[in-house]
Amino acid sequence: MSDRYHQSEALLERALQTIPLGSQTFSKSKTQYPYGVSPYFIEHGKGCRVQDADGNEYIDFVMSLAAVTLGYSDPDVTAAVRSQLDDGVIFSLPHRLEMEVAEKLRECVPCAEMTRFGKNGSDATSGAIRVARAFTGRDRVATCGYHGWQDWYIGSTARNKGVPKAVSELTHTFPYNDAEALDRLLSTHKGEFAAVILEPMNVAEPLPGYLEALRDITHRHGALLVFDETITGFRYELGGAQARFGVTPDLATFGKGMANGYPVSAVCGKAEYMHMMEEIFFSFTFGGELLSLAAAKTTMEKLQREPVIATLKSRGARIKTSLAEKIVQHGVGEFASLAGDATWSFFALRDTPQYSAWHIKTLFLQEMFARGIITLGTHNISYAHGEADVDRLLAVYDEVLPILNDAVINGRLEKLLRCAPLEPLFKIR
Repeated sequence: MSDRYHQSEALLERALQTIPLGSQTFSKSKTQYPYGVSPYFIEHGKGCRVQDADGNEYIDFVMSLAAVTLGYSDPDVTAAVRSQLDDGVIFSLPHRLEMEVAEKLRECVPCAEMTRFGKNGSDATSGAIRVARAFTGRDRVATCGYHGWQDWYIGSTARNKGVPKAVSELTHTFPYNDAEALDRLLSTHKGEFAAVILEPMNVAEPLPGYLEALRDITHRHGALLVFDETITGFRYELGGAQARFGVTPDLATFGKGMANGYPVSAVCGKAEYMHMMEEIFFSFTFGGELLSLAAAKTTMEKLQREPVIATLKSRGARIKTSLAEKIVQHGVGEFASLAGDATWSFFALRDTPQYSAWHIKTLFLQEMFARGIITLGTHNISYAHGEADVDRLLAVYDEVLPILNDAVINGRLEKLLRCAPLEPLFKIR
């Protein structure tokens, strides 16, 4: 066991006795964090800072996989949840918060004429696909991006064990920023596609006119256009990527930052399609759970009231501009690059003739964690990140990028690693 992560590693060993992978979430598990140089358990957080089980403090740029937009333990959200806790968590009949949050979504999101709630992004994307299939009477789905763990999507990926082949064969992937490729795909099974679902942006910006063309092609083939805004919603703009880019989908899904970390998601859309929710079965015992809805209402109100999105953009833009310069300055452009939106950017690594991207990423994580930065290569900005936090992140890059350069250019990666390298993983983007 390492001294710095002694307690984390002991807890991981204990967790593995009762929990597969030691975590409830794949992206928080030991598959993502190299053993011996990583924290595995966080004890508490405030703002953008967290403390691991060994008492080490970090500035967090993962922010619970972009679910926490305002910051950990945001006082307004916490107060709303505590107040609702006194009145009750869930009842035998609906509570007015359900319609109040649906009304708030209608205020914020262009397509959100009606809404139904789930608990995870996977609930919402699966609900949207079921609506589209029921409305169109068709079965096939075209996907681009990551859309959760349910059979209809994950069956089309490398993590498809346990998914019936018949289900997998109904999902088809298409490349981003290539409208003609989508048109060709939909033409191969004319009249059979129910929906086209995509993250309207993740790593790359949409080319001018791409999302408009996508909408037109989708509708020409008689399918519904679904935007998966699980991450882009309440991050790119108050109304999500559809507000940013001015393209309104038929249906959209939201989650993550919608409630600053509380478990709630939403399927939103035009009323003519959402009324199909009365015909399909999309129902959860905890769909109307009130602590999360109170958090969602308060989060959206704060996003309307305060310059949250503007702050995410300005902090993130500074990171993107400075880090792009540092990649050149420290000579790592051969294997490192920067992509994504200012509010959700990616430090991406590529294979070199001598080393895989996974080996390089292992060294990157080892050195970032040791310097008090929690990252998986993304910069998930929150309202709680201040200029001093950005300063520290950039200063750490100034220390770590030369180490990566030395490791790769001089063939010293094995000597610099203090752990076994990460294994190639299921890659979602």
